[in-house]
Amino acid sequence: MMRVVDCEQGTTEWFRARAGMPTASEFATVMAKGKDGGASVTRRKYLYTLAGEIITGQPTESYSNAHMERGKVMEDDARREYAFMFDAEPERIGFIVNGRKGCSPDSLIGESGMLEIKTKLPHLLIETILADKFPAEHKAQCQGALWVAEREWIDIAVYWPGLPLFVKRAYRDEPYLKDLEAAVDQFNDELDGVVSRIRAYGLPEGYEPPVNLLMAG
Repeated sequence: MMRVVDCEQGTTEWFRARAGMPTASEFATVMAKGKDGGASVTRRKYLYTLAGEIITGQPTESYSNAHMERGKVMEDDARREYAFMFDAEPERIGFIVNGRKGCSPDSLIGESGMLEIKTKLPHLLIETILADKFPAEHKAQCQGALWVAEREWIDIAVYWPGLPLFVKRAYRDEPYLKDLEAAVDQFNDELDGVVSRIRAYGLPEGYEPPVNLLMAG
């Protein structure tokens, strides 16, 4: 069942809402393959991070860098420009939970749309504009957001002050979403296994913790 958590993104409440759950911003990590198709180091790190959040009941401290902070500052400007260009009324929300997955859209648009805002340095935005296609590096996040929020289309808006706002729309890619769903289900199964093993660590051999203990978070 889908539900919206009423909170401001980046707050303590937001971090708690998404703790222990794969989210759209990390779906590319969930789907990642390592060298020669082996295990991905980045994926394993994310798996263990979420396991730690479930076991301790505490969100992991967030990482932020200059590019991420810049994006937060510019996001409102990009949203206003998008709203003017398309005569839209973007709705800001906190976090969407749907089963054992979630997303934090930059805005909902109407009854069936979403908005994802990215900032890129001028030379990268120029490259994006000239390519004139949906940036492939954001496909997992954006398609994943459509899946989590049960929406039909998403606009990506790429922004830098003084340059044209690049907007490209993508609709649900059902074959891709089928693969994504399988990847997230497998990831959550592995997550349950890691949590179970850590909670049983040091207990007598053959001991099986009760199911309610395994899933408690």
